[in-house]
Amino acid sequence: QVHLVESGGGLVQAGGSLRLSCAVSASTLSSTDVGWFRQAPGKEREFVVGMAWIGGRDQYADSVKGRFTISRDNSKRMLYLQMNSLKPEDTAVYYCAARPRSVGDRSRMGTYTSWGPGTQVTVSS
Repeated sequence: QVHLVESGGGLVQAGGSLRLSCAVSASTLSSTDVGWFRQAPGKEREFVVGMAWIGGRDQYADSVKGRFTISRDNSKRMLYLQMNSLKPEDTAVYYCAARPRSVGDRSRMGTYTSWGPGTQVTVSS
């Protein structure tokens, strides 16, 4: 079982930046995929970015490519989401998630088995 807790959300003006953090507790991170999802008011939860904890190619949603960057600090067991050039449509609750490592599509929300409680990001225009 993987335990996840997000932090770093807040209010930012359009064009600004925020960095979200996610503390990851797992016995074997090397066999884990991690990702970020978000859910805007009145909308379904959607994929933002996913990666294997060790190696592998990052996979981004088209809506955030070139603006958001996923990274991790293995020694601290922390996952990050750097968000630049934020837009009002990025306003959402952001969740980090984990699943057993797989070669399958990392955007498939149903394949993730552990979720954090979420952190609110609000981008004002």
